[in-house]
Amino acid sequence: MEILPLTPLDIPVSPIAPHRETTRNDFILSEHALPSAPDEFEGEAIFDSLPPLFRGHPEIHLRNGVMNASRRAAANVLDAEKAFFVADLTQVYLQHQRWLRCLPDIEPHYAVKCNPDPYVLRLLASFGAGFDCASNGEMSQVLRIGGVDPDRIIFANPCKATSFIRGAATAGVDKMTFDNPDELYKIARTHPTAKLIIRILADDSKSICRFGIKFGASLDVVFDLLLKARELHLDVIGVSFHVGSGCYDPTIYEDAISRARQAFDMGGRAGYRFSVLDIGGGFEDARFEAAAAVINHAIDKYFPDRSGIRLIAEPGRFYVSRAFSLAANIIARRAPISRDSERGVDLVTGNEEESALMYYINEGVYGAFNCIMFDHQTVEPYVLSMNGSFHVSASEPVSASSVWGPTCDSIDCVCKRVELPRALQVGDWLGFNNMGAYTICAASRFNGFQLSDVIYTTSKGGEEARSALRSFAAEDHGHSL
Repeated sequence: MEILPLTPLDIPVSPIAPHRETTRNDFILSEHALPSAPDEFEGEAIFDSLPPLFRGHPEIHLRNGVMNASRRAAANVLDAEKAFFVADLTQVYLQHQRWLRCLPDIEPHYAVKCNPDPYVLRLLASFGAGFDCASNGEMSQVLRIGGVDPDRIIFANPCKATSFIRGAATAGVDKMTFDNPDELYKIARTHPTAKLIIRILADDSKSICRFGIKFGASLDVVFDLLLKARELHLDVIGVSFHVGSGCYDPTIYEDAISRARQAFDMGGRAGYRFSVLDIGGGFEDARFEAAAAVINHAIDKYFPDRSGIRLIAEPGRFYVSRAFSLAANIIARRAPISRDSERGVDLVTGNEEESALMYYINEGVYGAFNCIMFDHQTVEPYVLSMNGSFHVSASEPVSASSVWGPTCDSIDCVCKRVELPRALQVGDWLGFNNMGAYTICAASRFNGFQLSDVIYTTSKGGEEARSALRSFAAEDHGHSL
């Protein structure tokens, strides 16, 4: 991921500038395209190693990025129209407040794999959140920030390389999961003082991404695993589970917590006194309150006496999905050559296609839209700019269209069918919301395409987030990448 600062405005923008004819490389500049406050383009440099943090609604910075791209294109700058993200850290702050309000007794350990963005990690670290790491790389990234005690990290990968276990020991990261005897032997050899958490199998049939096929010990083997850990003189301190990423039926948490209760009881019979219950992830933004209600009820039901038990969780997409938006440029367009364009007969192929208009943008499934392939997401584009304007009439005629990425691979399809204005042309821009989860983290440079940059802002209500970041930086944390 590249995190470059927002390019400063090269040309002063004024609503009373002299009128001149608008071209495709020169956006209509109106009061709606301008910042609503004078300091929104005056970024604040909080961390030495990171770009400045701006103020204002993400849409302002999406539009400013488009205008800057237009100016660079007019100056023949290479890759002038490069796609870019806008990250609104206020959304991360608001989600954290929402977590504390709905699940006050459960400590969030952010799943770094979801989006290891450096500003997100620093903001959550400044809030005192923990971190769920799956590799030495993720642990190192978190610990390099500074101000994060290794006790705030759980190495939540049940099947780890031996060198990674040794690396965790060196870094002082003791909490780690396991679900098989071979893992216990590795840990006994390389990190015998680790604090272990047994990962049990949960019902993940109501989730977008299911993990049970790969991880989790079924209840019928849990007791034997605990006896093996006891035999190896290892300290097992608790139980974890994961209902799968993107859980769409929150009632499934009750069954998982019921299984955890059984595993706790097995731990007692094996001679352990467990002190950690890790309820994993799977938290969906739209269903969060419902999930929290189920979880709180189930914990009260199955763990009525929680004295001495630390409750933690591993939220990922919940924190970042809504915080990131993406702007992508239409770099090519393929329209039917037939006179009867309404039929959508493409004379290049001779086929009559339902989605006749094809738009090619400069982000695809090998980049930020890998979430379509790996996370089973469906993205919905909207018109960010068309024909030099940020304002598209509701009466603008639309056509069935498809949106494609920039690579030479035919699987690089972003939207198979979507209604978009018929008048969209090369040089126009599409916007995509909810692009914060499992996008940047797995983007590649396939075909030589570069990763999209990120512009950072805080919208209304974000002063608390900025204050937390300033205090964190003032304590000399977060200045190293």
